[in-house]
Amino acid sequence: MTNLNVVACLIVLLVGNSVDCSAQSGQPAAVVQFEGIPAGPQPVRLQGYLRQPNGAALLPAVVMLHGCGGRADLLDQDWGAKIASWGYVTLTIDSFGPRGLKNTCASAAPLDLGFDAYRGLNFLVREPFVDPKRVALVGFSQGGWLTIWSVERGVIEQMSENKFRAAAAFYPPCNGSKGVMTIPMLILIGESDDWTPAEACRKMVDRRDDWGISRQKGEGAVVRLVVYPGAYHGFDLPAFKTPVQYLGHHLEFSQSATDQSTDALREFLHATIGGKEQAK
Repeated sequence: MTNLNVVACLIVLLVGNSVDCSAQSGQPAAVVQFEGIPAGPQPVRLQGYLRQPNGAALLPAVVMLHGCGGRADLLDQDWGAKIASWGYVTLTIDSFGPRGLKNTCASAAPLDLGFDAYRGLNFLVREPFVDPKRVALVGFSQGGWLTIWSVERGVIEQMSENKFRAAAAFYPPCNGSKGVMTIPMLILIGESDDWTPAEACRKMVDRRDDWGISRQKGEGAVVRLVVYPGAYHGFDLPAFKTPVQYLGHHLEFSQSATDQSTDALREFLHATIGGKEQAK
């Protein structure tokens, strides 16, 4: 693809357009469909991209949630393929396609999206090659916010019999979250992010919030925050080597933040749900 097409593809990842981004590397994932019941108040049939590494019969797994622009296929081709290469089953959920959504970057996301993480988990734990006790959740931007919402103590987490064991969020909005997590959590964000500011995540992790909803000391699971100096929103998207302005926000790639966040995520997953060499 030309540089212009690559940039267009990455804008699609954020804003949901109709640009052809089919020229991607790596083996294709299997497209799967699954019912959204019992997680959530409304019946819904979702789809996703499933990757199953070769190896042991019982593997740890990762559910992934895309950002406000949709295009779960692009997220799968990037992070899905990368995480699968580490020995994890990956399921990248397409929350928008089945609902007829294009993007929610300039509007509120439907509340029902908050149940999609557990819909994916409930699907994965029925697969014979997935260890139901070793499934993590990873979200990006809006998907990162949904990740926080999914594993924070509250109604959504309590509704599901199946539980995640760890969660990670890339540049999520942390405003309004009390930060009482039911499982270990990793947050990766840029210091210069002007869309989802790092300071809001600092306040959440430090048990302080302008809204007066902070948690008590020792309440909830450990939340680790990593802030990358000079990094912006979308720091893991290589097409933004030439910075882009979208909806008044600065998007820019950072090789350093990408490399460090990749290492941080891999280490976090291995520490919390193990790797393929630990599968039994």
